[in-house]
Amino acid sequence: MEKLELVRKWSLNTYKCTRQIISEKLGRGSRTVDLELEAQIDILRDNKKKYENILKLAQTLSTQLFQMVHTQRQLGDAFADLSLKSLELHEEFGYNADTQKLLAKNGETLLGAINFFIASVNTLVNKTIEDTLMTVKQYESARIEYDAYRTDLEELNLGPRDANTLPKIEQSQHLFQAHKEKYDKMRNDVSIKLKFLEENKVKVLHNQLVLFHNAIAAYFAGNQKQLEQTLKQFHIKLKNPGVDTPSWLEEQ
Repeated sequence: MEKLELVRKWSLNTYKCTRQIISEKLGRGSRTVDLELEAQIDILRDNKKKYENILKLAQTLSTQLFQMVHTQRQLGDAFADLSLKSLELHEEFGYNADTQKLLAKNGETLLGAINFFIASVNTLVNKTIEDTLMTVKQYESARIEYDAYRTDLEELNLGPRDANTLPKIEQSQHLFQAHKEKYDKMRNDVSIKLKFLEENKVKVLHNQLVLFHNAIAAYFAGNQKQLEQTLKQFHIKLKNPGVDTPSWLEEQ
């Protein structure tokens, strides 16, 4: 009997919410709107799309840089081999070998910074922001339920009041109040999450954008010391390639 009652309540609630949604889409039903909160939600969804695009482009850059570094390391090895076997061009091949190996080393360092940037932005977008959007979905569901039961109560109050309708009105008032409390709670939860998300987003992106800029600028300026210092500043550790052990880059 308990299961049947739960199924009955779920079916009734689903029916009311579906009717409310259809009514709103047809322009006949009224919906509760928190203009300030919904504007913040719209901005969040728009920003998420933009951050996802940055993430996608950064991943493409990482892949392309990985291929270039891998090629530079192979080219450096080829030059070094020829430096040993071509005595008449020993110095020339040697210079090129050293240059390519240095470029590959700096490229690996830059790749470490870019991948750290990608990991941090990915966490922000697909975990932190997504968690807030899950709360937004719960808030939107609570809003639909609230409006559905509000509409029911308004319709009953417009009808006759007699011995048959008063118990229905009283029950409807009770259900409406319960869903209003749920809606108010979810609205408050979303407001709090949006506030904390904004603070966290600014902090995370500030650090990651500084990292990205400094690493890129140092790499293309050929400033190896500054590039390595940038990674130390953000506590990014890279594995040093050994003679027999491949670097973390080669293991990708």
